[in-house]
Amino acid sequence: MTRALIVRPEAERDLRDAYSWYESHSAGLGEEFLRSIDATFALIQRHPEAFPFIHRQVRRALIRRFPYGVFYVADPERTAILSVLHMRQDPAEWPIG
Repeated sequence: MTRALIVRPEAERDLRDAYSWYESHSAGLGEEFLRSIDATFALIQRHPEAFPFIHRQVRRALIRRFPYGVFYVADPERTAILSVLHMRQDPAEWPIG
């Protein structure tokens, strides 16, 4: 059984911001970023336990080619994407409180 994948509004905002930044620097790069995100979301949905816990129940999957991490929590019924953050961002901003 496949778990539901829920993308929180905060994560959607993170994605919009990153997409805009990449597109403003090179046309098409934002689209490549989103393809990498889609591939990572699919992997998380299929194998949520494959990625390490970084704090309590929060796991992090790193994005291929881009310096971003997907922070999420998973239970038997659903996986919730909390945020998608640049890995140079201040760890105090990470959703691990």
